[in-house]
Amino acid sequence: MIVRKFRDLKEFTAGDHSILREYFNPLKEKLELNYSLAHAKVVVGKTSTKHRLKSSEVYFILKGKGIMFIDKEQKEIEEGDVIYIPPNSVQWIKNTGEEELEILCMVEPAWRQSDEQILK
Repeated sequence: MIVRKFRDLKEFTAGDHSILREYFNPLKEKLELNYSLAHAKVVVGKTSTKHRLKSSEVYFILKGKGIMFIDKEQKEIEEGDVIYIPPNSVQWIKNTGEEELEILCMVEPAWRQSDEQILK
């Protein structure tokens, strides 16, 4: 059994400028998973940088509200929403709330930096 404590996970800034803590990534340790799982946050009034992944992604909104942009679509999102992001989609998210926007992110196949393209 592997149990990860949120407080013990190292925080770092991702390529899209969100703040991440990675729970599981089978490319970084021996795990029988096909996906990676991370916690992301976007501070009040900020937007993640436009980017695309070769992998599919699922966001579960843990806290806050904002606007999710995928290609030419945009939708308001809030706590409890789940968002599917198809592979190779241009995506970014904006925090429109009054608290940090917190997201549980699952990437399949597992996230690797070489599969991410940051866009201007």
